[in-house]
This record gives sequence, C-alpha cells and structure tokens, in this order.
Amino acid sequence: MAAAAAATSAAEPEPEPRAGPKAEGEEDETEAAPARREALSRAVAAATYKTPGPGRERPEEGVSESDGDESAMASSAESSAGEYEWEYDEEEEKNQLEIERLEEQLSINVYDYNCHVDLIRLLRLEGELTKVRMARQKMSEIFPLTEELWLEWLHDEITMALDGLDREHVYDLFEKAVKDYICPNIWLEYGQYSVGGIGQKGGLEKVRSVFERALSSVGLHMTKGLAIWEAYREFESAIVEAARLEKVHSLFRRQLAIPLYEMEATFAEYEEWSEDPIPESVIQNYNKALQQLEKYKPYEDALLEAEAPRLAEYQAYIDFEMKVGDPARIQLIFERALVENCLVPDLWIRYSQYLDRQLKVKDLVLSVHHRAVRNCPWTVALWSRYLLAMERHGVDHQVIAVTFEKALSAGFIQATDYVEIWQAYLDYLRRRVDFKQDSSKELEELRSAFTRALEYLKQEVEERFNESGDPSCTIMQNWARIEARLCNNMQKARELWDSIMTKGNAKYANMWLEYYNLERAHGDSQHCRKALHRAVQCTSDYPEHVCEVLLTLERTEGTLEDWDIAVQKTETRLARVNEQRIKAAEKEAALAQQEEEKAEHRKKTRAEKKALKKKKKTRGPDKRKADEDDEKEWGDDEEEPASKRRKVENSVPPAGEAQALEAETGLFGRSAPVAIEPPSKQKERAAALKRDVPKVLHDSSKDGVTVFVSNLPYSMDEPDAKLRPLFEACGEVVEVRPIFSNRGDFRGYCYVEFKEEKSALKALELDRKNVEGRPMFVSPCVDKSKNPDFKVFRYSTALEKHKLFVSGLPFSCTKEELEEICKAHGTVRDIRLVTNRAGKPKGLAYVEYENESQASQAVMKMDGMTIKENIIKVAISNPPQRKVPEQPETRKGPGGPMVPRQLYGARGRGRTQLSLLPRALQRTSTAVAQAENGPAPKPAATEAPKMSNADFAKLLLRK
Repeated sequence: MAAAAAATSAAEPEPEPRAGPKAEGEEDETEAAPARREALSRAVAAATYKTPGPGRERPEEGVSESDGDESAMASSAESSAGEYEWEYDEEEEKNQLEIERLEEQLSINVYDYNCHVDLIRLLRLEGELTKVRMARQKMSEIFPLTEELWLEWLHDEITMALDGLDREHVYDLFEKAVKDYICPNIWLEYGQYSVGGIGQKGGLEKVRSVFERALSSVGLHMTKGLAIWEAYREFESAIVEAARLEKVHSLFRRQLAIPLYEMEATFAEYEEWSEDPIPESVIQNYNKALQQLEKYKPYEDALLEAEAPRLAEYQAYIDFEMKVGDPARIQLIFERALVENCLVPDLWIRYSQYLDRQLKVKDLVLSVHHRAVRNCPWTVALWSRYLLAMERHGVDHQVIAVTFEKALSAGFIQATDYVEIWQAYLDYLRRRVDFKQDSSKELEELRSAFTRALEYLKQEVEERFNESGDPSCTIMQNWARIEARLCNNMQKARELWDSIMTKGNAKYANMWLEYYNLERAHGDSQHCRKALHRAVQCTSDYPEHVCEVLLTLERTEGTLEDWDIAVQKTETRLARVNEQRIKAAEKEAALAQQEEEKAEHRKKTRAEKKALKKKKKTRGPDKRKADEDDEKEWGDDEEEPASKRRKVENSVPPAGEAQALEAETGLFGRSAPVAIEPPSKQKERAAALKRDVPKVLHDSSKDGVTVFVSNLPYSMDEPDAKLRPLFEACGEVVEVRPIFSNRGDFRGYCYVEFKEEKSALKALELDRKNVEGRPMFVSPCVDKSKNPDFKVFRYSTALEKHKLFVSGLPFSCTKEELEEICKAHGTVRDIRLVTNRAGKPKGLAYVEYENESQASQAVMKMDGMTIKENIIKVAISNPPQRKVPEQPETRKGPGGPMVPRQLYGARGRGRTQLSLLPRALQRTSTAVAQAENGPAPKPAATEAPKMSNADFAKLLLRK
C-alpha cells in the first residue's frame, strides 16, 4: 500500500491544506471560485499560446533562445508587456461579442450543433468556468458528445478538482462519458484518474471496479483493448504484496485467452515475469486465441486499410460475428461501428433489434434505444422501437409519455412519420385499457389521445407539410374499430366513419366495404343496407364489386321489395358508369389518333428538312454570294442610315471574289484580331483576313479525340494561345480551332483536337472551369444528326434524399465557406454553387452528403441558419422536371395541317433575341394565333412560296 500511495502522490499533487474555520464557510467558496477560474484561464492560455495559429502572432519574449543574457530578456519582456496587454484586451472584447451572438443564436435554435461547439470553445478560452460548465451540460443533454469533447471537458474538471466533492463530480462525468459511445481512451483516463483516489476510503475497490468494467466494455477490442489490460496489470504490479501476485497472474491468463494484437509480446512478457513455468491450460488457451486471431485478422486489416466511416467493412465484420454468435463480441463490434457511423439509423435499428430479440437485458436494451434516438432523432422507426422496448420492460407510464412528447418535438422530415409515431403511442395506450370495465381512467386517456392526435395532424402537421400524412384516415379507422369491437359503441363508430367519408374517401370501394364489414360484425342489417346503397352511388373505382355485394346481401336477407330496389339502383349506376367509360375510351382514342398524326407530321417535317439541307449543300456559289450580300446589309442596318442602304446593296463584290471567299473560308476558318477602325474598313479588313486563311473542314472521324468548348468570352484575344496551355495539361494537343463570324469576331466556342482519346476524356474534367470570369463548358464532340440518341449530361431532376438544395446564400459565399458549415453534420461528397452563364453566383447551391441520414440531420440543423446576415433555406433536393421537348411540338394551322413550332437551341431563346422577320410576313403567324384562340379567316388555297434572305432584304428596302 505504501508503494501504491507513493505512486499516487507522484501521479497527482495533493491539494493544499485549508484553514479549519474557512473550510466550511461561504468565504472560502468565494475565494475558491476565482482561484479555479484563474487556474483554468492559465491552462487554456498556455495551450492556446503554445503554438499560435495563423491569425495570432506569438508574443515577443525578448531575445532568441540561443541568447543567454537574462537581463536583456527581462528588459525586452517589460517593454512588450503593455503592447501584449492591449492586444489581449481587444481580443477579449471581440470574444465577448461573439459569445453574446452565439448565445442569442442558441436561444433561437437549440439544435445548432456548431454553435454549441463554438460557444464552449470561446468560454473556455475566456476562463468562464461556470458558463462553460453550463454550456457543456446543455449540449450533453441534447447531443451525445464525441470522444474529443469529453476528454477536453474531463481534463478541465480534473485540473479544477480540489477536494473529495470535486473528485466525485469528476467520477459522475466519467460515468456519463462512457455511456455515449464506446471509447477506450476515456476508459483508460477513467482508470488512471481513479488510481489517484486510492488513498481515500474504498479507493482500491473503486480502481478495480473501474478497470473491470473497462475490460468488460473494451477488453475484447482487438486493436485498442491491449492498453486497458496493460494499465490494469501495471496498477496491480505496483502493489507489492504477496496476495496481489496471484491477481497479476490472473490478469495475464485472462488476457492471453483473448485474441488481441501483439499477443506474442504479452506471452513473452508473462514468461519473463513469472517465476514458475506457465501452466499447460494457459498455453492451450493462448494457442486457441492465436487461431481465433487469424480468423479475425482479415476483418481488422480491412478496417485499418479503409477510410472512415468504413460502414461496409463494419457491416461485413458484424455479419461474421453474428454467424459466430458470441454476444459480447457482437455487442462490441456494433459499438465500434457506431462510433464512426452514429448517424446511420439502419445500424441502430439492427443493433437494437438484436438486443431486443437475443439478450433482452433491460438496462442494456433501454440504454441503446435511448442513445439511438439521441443520435438520429429524425428517424421515427427508432422512436417507435424505443416506446415498444419501454413497454416491454415495464417502464413507468409517465416516463413513456414524456418520451413520446420528445418524439413529437424531434422534427421528422415527412408527414407520415408523425402518423406512425402517433399510431405507436395509441397502440400502447390501448393495451393499457381494461375493456371489461365500462369506464376507466385509461379509456378516457385513450379517447383524449385519439382526439389530440387528429387535432395535431390537422393543425401542426398539415400546416408544416401541407398535408396531414393520413389521407386514408387510418387513425380514425382504428378508433372506430376500438369503439365498435371493444367498447360496443356503434354510434360513435358511425360518427367516425361518416367523418372519414367526408374527407374524400367516399369514392373508394374498399373504404365502404371496410365500414360495411364493421356494421355486419357489430351493427345491424338496416345500417348495412344503408351503407351499401350510399356506396353504389359514390364509388368510382370498383362500382361492380360494390353492386355485387349489395345484391348478395339482398339475395340472402332482403325482401322482394328490397331486391327490386337494389336491382334498379345497381342497373342504373352501372349503365351510367358504362356510358362514362365509353366517352373516356372515345376521348382516349381521339388523343391517340392525334398523337399518331403528330408523329407522322414530325416524320414528314424531318424528311423535308433533311431534303432541304441536302439541297443547300449542293447549291451553286451564286446563291451563297447572295446570302453573304444579304448578311452584310442586315448587319449594317443598325449602324447606317436608310439613305445609304441602296449604296450598300450596290457595293456587292464581284462574283469571282465571292467565289474565292466561298472556297477559302470554311466553318473552322479564323482571322487575326482587328484594330478599331470605321465600319466600312472593318468589313474590308475582315474579308481580306479571311482570304488568307485556308479552308478547314471538320473531320468527323476524329470526334473521339476532339472536345467541344463553349461559353468562352467573346472578347478573348488569341483563343488558340490562351486555351492551348490549359488543355495541354490533359495531353498532347494537335490543334485548337476557334470559330469566328463573317466579320472575324470570335464566337465564343472552339474545337480542341488531341492526339490520343484518353487525353480528350481527361479534358472533359475541365468542364465549368473558370476562364476569364466565365465557366467554360467542355463536352464530347458528337454530331447529333448522326447520333440522335446521344444524351448530353444533365443534372438529376429526381428526388435525391442524400442531396440538399440551399437557397438564400449571399453572393459572396464561397464553396469552401459553405463546405466548412456543412461538414459539421456529415461527410460532404460534393458542393455545387449554381451560377449563370457569366459565372456569377445565384445564391443557390447543391450539397451532396454520403447518405440520406446525414442529409436529414443537416436539414434540421441548417434550415433557417444565418450566413453573413442572410437567412438560408435548406431542403431535400427535389428539382422540377426540365421542360425540354425532345421532338418539335406541333399545332394546327388555319387550314388544318400540322405546323411545327419554332425550336431554339439547347438553352432556349435568349431574352434579348430580336426577330428579323418583316412585319409584312408576320401576318401568317397572327392568323395562326387567332385560329388557336378563336375563329379565323380562311387561309389562301395556295401556300406562299418560300423566300430567301435576299428576298427579305429587297422587300424591306422597297418600303
């Protein structure tokens, strides 16, 4: 005992003795509080300024460490003391303002996890002992704390512990810490701290109790359990009594019988420590443990090699342990998996289900259920299972009622979740009632709970989700069944069913038949007949079935008069139903015929367009020359007055020159940038530049090694020179072909040809890279006329439960800032800030988490959060369907034929795009619009001939 006491005193300094009169008075407590606060402040300050962060400079200490002049160091420290004190006061004031802001934020949303963490950090930095304790206590009541947060809290409390009462407080904290998650490091700290109290009454028993519990909890941990065993053995070895040697022998033998890493070293240590030969039974257990270790090693190695959270690896490990069937090891692997996957509801459900069905230990089962709902409060299945477990183990009714109220405030993400939790609680209340009694307190409580449930779904749930979550009125149906079958109160049951039918359920046959069966079992024939007559008139989904049930009833129990009335009503109803079905079939056939006509017209239109396109390719150079003249005239319309238009028309270049332009300038021709000159000289210079560029035809056979680059700035000078270095990082670039207009202006897109196909595939990763302030679009080079089934990448428009849609973000919010906020609620896989074509943010973002559980928790914590004075909205991503017609939409013209609507590019018609069609030719479209909205004059018998661009220009110039 003397050696143990010496070891204890060396490990922990004894508290200073207090004066007798002041030890129990209030004056001593007032002096102890500032002392604790000062000690905590010193400890935190030492930890803070030991390694200053990037935003805080290290305070000057005078001369360098290599200089040994103590007087110079002292004078330098005195000279910098005032400056340091001023900087510290300014930092303290800033921290106080931030503390006030965080406290206000938590008063609005107590479930803001990050605010709790930041507040504790700042209060700890300021040395506010009382406030930091309260902040930690509040957070621990709402959230389970991580191992890091618990160790930090425990370290601070151990530093402040001054007497036996403080030590008991630290013991209580350790007990709370080991209940949140299985943490070998916390158990190790607990055991080592308990050694410090060995000198107190019952200290030795306390130490052994802690270590034995630690071994039960984490002693089987193959990678971290070794530290607990060694610490326990070292403690027992320090007690040099003959009776304690057997205790050390026992620990060695118990440890060697368990498969753990580094077992060979432990066996060698035992051989060296033991004076007697190792018994044969111990060697046999050791060899058996080694064989077991070989079976477990593949799973342990998979965990060591994988990255967190390693859910798949843990699932495989759990499956293996379930086959082996050792309850202790199954519990341990579940606990290990939950440390890294505490936000996965399915894992909690599987663990609690195993405990409910196999172990059935009350304290263990209820503890796991409680931890499950603290980690995943948004999962209604966990709350329902918790209520069942509490009822199964006989927990007091008041405790169950409080738990149910907590479930209602958990913030479920679907309206149906509230229906499920209410149903689970109502089932529990129903099982408490003794229906042999006409009236009881439990029955009244059940009825009031049903009434409250209906009001809650109508007010709270419907207001939040715009739906009650119970369209079939299952809760009301259950209430009606209980009143009819268990309470013999058919009058109340009929009132409930009448309310059910008025909520839009009267058109469903199954609802009427459910009510009919209830009346058959507990009512009378009169109400059965009345229900079926109403069903015949109201049912719209399966009227034949309801009519058959009515006729069967009258055939079995009714009179002739009842039979005649039933036959008349059923025949009348079925005739009306058949008439409605014939009309619906005719309408459907007409719509199908219209669709066939539209499809035929689309096919015909495509064939005409294809023939026209082929005709344009084979037309002569004279037509091209006329089109170029026309383009020049239309381009100059806004710059030159009307009096000069005829001069422009007469200044057409000779036919030979036009042919030269046609032959030398192709789709991929380019021209050098042009200096600012008068408009007439600009056109002349552009034409001259195009003459010098040879015609470059696109080779479709090279599409596999070519990418299409678009959304580039139109003002980009020398696109080839600027884009080539960017794409050469993906592989050897053969050619960069920017596209220019007839004037020589860059059109904002180009083609990049690589030497190898893998380089082109790698270049696709540059999609949406910022180039001169705009997101550059990079896509495969595909001829859609030859590959009509090619699908361009589009973001999903379906419901994605693992992805969040964030709106209301400040435009200055960066991806890194948003990721820093989001990663506190789970593993963020990707963040996409939505921008326009110019690369400017829209204040929207999509955040993708690893699973839907993390996304659900993030919705709860982040919705309504304030970021840079902007209140953001967060919801599960469910974007509307993209309205992009895959085929031309058709409409009927004045004369009846189907006329295709005009289609625009993949991104739609621009807002500022002007129609260059003369008003004289727009009358046809006006007539079409009139034909759609009302009667229109009959069109001419002959269709107007098609006009070229030159015809349009001449018609306009004649005005």
